[in-house]
Amino acid sequence: MKTSGPVAQGLRLIPFRGLRYVPERVGSLAAVTSPPYDVVVRPDGLHHLESADPHNIVRLILPQAGTARDRHRQAADTLERWLAEGVIAPDREPALYVYEQRNDEILQRGVIGALALSPAADGVVLPHEDVMDDVVADRTELMRTTGAHLEPLLLTYRGDEGEAVGSAAVIERTVLRDPLLATTTEDGFRHRLWAVTDPAERGAIEADLARRQALIADGHHRWATYLRLQREEAAPGPWDYGLVLLVDTVRHPLQVRAIHRLLRGLPVSRALEAVRGLFRVERVGGPLPRALEALAEAAAQGNAFLLAGDGGFHLVDRPDPALLARAVRTDRPEAWRTLDATVLHSVLLDEVWSVPDAPEHIGYIHDTAAAVEQAERLGATAVLMHPVREEVVRDLARQGVTMPRKSTSFGPKPATGLVMRSLALD
Repeated sequence: MKTSGPVAQGLRLIPFRGLRYVPERVGSLAAVTSPPYDVVVRPDGLHHLESADPHNIVRLILPQAGTARDRHRQAADTLERWLAEGVIAPDREPALYVYEQRNDEILQRGVIGALALSPAADGVVLPHEDVMDDVVADRTELMRTTGAHLEPLLLTYRGDEGEAVGSAAVIERTVLRDPLLATTTEDGFRHRLWAVTDPAERGAIEADLARRQALIADGHHRWATYLRLQREEAAPGPWDYGLVLLVDTVRHPLQVRAIHRLLRGLPVSRALEAVRGLFRVERVGGPLPRALEALAEAAAQGNAFLLAGDGGFHLVDRPDPALLARAVRTDRPEAWRTLDATVLHSVLLDEVWSVPDAPEHIGYIHDTAAAVEQAERLGATAVLMHPVREEVVRDLARQGVTMPRKSTSFGPKPATGLVMRSLALD
């Protein structure tokens, strides 16, 4: 059983020499950034980013080549070339970085640093989702070949209520200064980054975080990659730390969104035929926002999903209790057994549709409209999900219970490409 609140041995965050784009060598900082690798909608989003600037970070996080080995080697060669050409350069001294994202509705601030790795059993960094071995293997070889952490994970912790102290106080002072960089990405978010190099300020952050416990909000596969590389490298060194962004959700609550499924080989007509009699099936009107409202209303009463891909929207809810009892494992807490993601994978995918959880069969898409568009274009089925509440995620994580993979999407996520970590500099 995991602990809650302060832990005896908490988060250990250390400074590093960040790798950053040299603004004069690229078209714009916005044009070289990207969403995290698993949020990029492929192929459309990938092509869009590649064409935005010849030095877009997507060429490192999602290199394109015929084999996995060639992709990883290509990314390493590209990074080496950009460093040699001065497109990317390391900062002069180690720092912790204060990072701000904001738009008209959201303000999020946190600290980027190199975090000491720890297994889930220690109760310091809590995962809440399962991972896919093939994705971890691919990210491991990419990270090993490039010798770099190309994008920070998003972790959350619960700071103190009331007046800003510790990390919160340092962040509030830091954002009054001129930033190292400022840019606005095409999604409307404004990004600013500051380096914290003063020993007293760094010490205040490190001492504060040493009392904290973190939840992995985004980046489970990369965290699993960090741990795998640490095991394989064995000797103490830079692999003992991983690049993260830590956000205090007392001051900056994250948004929780769902991650949708694209069932590539399953047309909507076949999906609906298989569920009739096992779930209630009801056609709901569009457009998409109105259909999502119907999903939200149904999800408030129990498990519910919205199927799309044939030009319409179909609400699938009220599963047969006997089916749930037969298909869902009973050795987990009630909160886990009743998750939409649990019912989707254990009941619909495994029992009803017999769809293997493999990349050639299932795509995971964060953007709702993109999931619908791809399903309609491919003659496939998009399964649209309703987001789970953050308190459910955190409570299960503290119990040491992981949710089915890709159950949640916390955000806003840090932009990839603003600061990276080279393991050769540590």
